[in-house]
Amino acid sequence: MKKPSIDTSASKARHGIAAAFAAAAVTLSAFSMSSEPQASGDATVIVLTQTPCQFLETEGVDHGYSAEKRADCMKINDASGAERLEKSENLVLKPGKYIFRVSNKNVSYTLGFWLRGDGLANRAMLPSVSGGGLNEGQTADYEITLEEGDYVFSCPLNPTPDYKLRVKG
Repeated sequence: MKKPSIDTSASKARHGIAAAFAAAAVTLSAFSMSSEPQASGDATVIVLTQTPCQFLETEGVDHGYSAEKRADCMKINDASGAERLEKSENLVLKPGKYIFRVSNKNVSYTLGFWLRGDGLANRAMLPSVSGGGLNEGQTADYEITLEEGDYVFSCPLNPTPDYKLRVKG
């Protein structure tokens, strides 16, 4: 079972080598991956957990936000989203077939998931996957075959920041 690689170059520059290794270890342990046979072939499963206004695995910490509706997260992310993205670790994967297994943990309203190319050109050229209807306590699978390139993923319904994902061979 392989873990995803994490791009920690920015963390090393900002926080020193010891802090970067600690952050990478926390982030690596947060990404849960396993290979599971699927009806259409083998895919690697990436487990992601949504709490109010964030994905836990990419940020490496549960900020404990409380949100009753989408507008609450918009205010939180306007105030802290850019800083949190700066501190988050980028997910780096190899091209191939993946299942993003997304869970709604303690968000009282319906969530979704959207993985797409980063920027207009990549959004038009790279594969994407999205869906909604994820109620509190539910988990849904989003299957995609990723090609090399830069992606982002988020929940527009929650909403969360646009977390970075790089696919390279």
